[in-house]
Amino acid sequence: MIKKHQRFFNLIQTSFDVLILMLAYVAAMIVDRHANFLDESIGVRTIAPLWMVPLLLVVYYFMDAYTPMRSRQFRAEAQILVRAHLMGMVIILSVLYLFEKLHYSREAAIYFAGLGLLFLLAERYSVRWTLRYLRGKGYNQKHLLIIGAGGLGREFARRVLAHPSFGYNVIGFLDDDMQQDGSVPGPRVLGRCDLLPEILKDEAVDEVVVALQLGDYARHGILVDVCEKAGVRIRIIPDYCHFLPSGTPQVDEFDGIPLFSMRKLPLDDPLRRLLKRAFDIAVSAAALVITSPVMLAIAIGIKLTSPGPLLFRQQRVGLNNRPFDMLKFRSMRVDSDHTASTTWTTVNDPRKTRFGSFLRKTSLDELPQFFNVLIGDMSAIGPRPERPFFVDQFKEEIPLYMVKHQVKPGITGWAQVNGWRGDTSILKRIECDIYYIENWELLFDIKIMFLTVFKGMVNRNAY
Repeated sequence: MIKKHQRFFNLIQTSFDVLILMLAYVAAMIVDRHANFLDESIGVRTIAPLWMVPLLLVVYYFMDAYTPMRSRQFRAEAQILVRAHLMGMVIILSVLYLFEKLHYSREAAIYFAGLGLLFLLAERYSVRWTLRYLRGKGYNQKHLLIIGAGGLGREFARRVLAHPSFGYNVIGFLDDDMQQDGSVPGPRVLGRCDLLPEILKDEAVDEVVVALQLGDYARHGILVDVCEKAGVRIRIIPDYCHFLPSGTPQVDEFDGIPLFSMRKLPLDDPLRRLLKRAFDIAVSAAALVITSPVMLAIAIGIKLTSPGPLLFRQQRVGLNNRPFDMLKFRSMRVDSDHTASTTWTTVNDPRKTRFGSFLRKTSLDELPQFFNVLIGDMSAIGPRPERPFFVDQFKEEIPLYMVKHQVKPGITGWAQVNGWRGDTSILKRIECDIYYIENWELLFDIKIMFLTVFKGMVNRNAY
């Protein structure tokens, strides 16, 4: 068996990354048509990888590209690597932009960014393929002992055995109920829980996983002491894990006391909130300037086609269930607030004006919401806000409906670019909204923004 040492593997992985990045740099110099190794920039080009590559490695480290990936699919590892590499290249390009006196081809930097990412993904996949091959031959295995042979322990063992490429081997269970043995196919029960010290001494156990019921909570301390005395890593599966959402939960701290958050929201982090707010201000300010001629034309069109105000204010539910007034260009004839707040718009709604139907179909009626974004009531990207009347109704009918109010509502969102707007499934919309708030990152917002421009503006379900 190949003895697994994470630090040693990280050193090997880092060495591979250095070689791959240097190879990508040389390839970028060859591809760059402006590269001339006889001109005055030869010194800059030679020194550049000596600071670019270490900078990328530091960014990779702080963005978790070197955390253990044994129990993750390659897709998850690739996502982490792509984010880290893009962030590192943004820093490199910023440095090159700030120091304009550097005689360095920006095209070469772009080539390095693209080739470096492709080479790194190919390298990481090759490492995974090699490890998978070795594990298939019985090498590079980690041996697990599961304490608790009930439903939770059996389910964990089933998932471990379903992924042999991860290199985990379940040697068996410990459980005080010996009748659990043979009740279902799979690893056998080796004995009672008090045999743990003896088994750790006699067997090659790399890790212990505790899957006991909440009623056995008092045993956890004893099991932890036994494993730490033997120098064996121990992990605990909480018996309430079936209450957890699909996203990764988060452990917070209050004056030294750990708090287990049932739902991990990236935007709970102050720095991420600040980044998103800066993005919102930049996008809304730019949008208001760019679309000002369009909004002027819309204002004229509204005045010429129907009497009444230009803007329509409607109360919606926003962050932390607090109401706010959302702005729209008026697309209907003047009606009572109660009717507008409690009635859905239909295909041939008699309240709509002809010009208003065009505005709603093209989503141009929502342009004034950039003012909501600018003042902070809304975000450019996020779950669409709903009227209080329907919020009170949906929160009783749709599971997890109120989770969407843990972030600011948006002009457009993941649900809208996937077609779930207008007269479509509320349940599907909430699924998309929860996925968004649990997986938020700035690149995700940028992706949704571009998808909105290219396929989300005109929608047949928008009445």
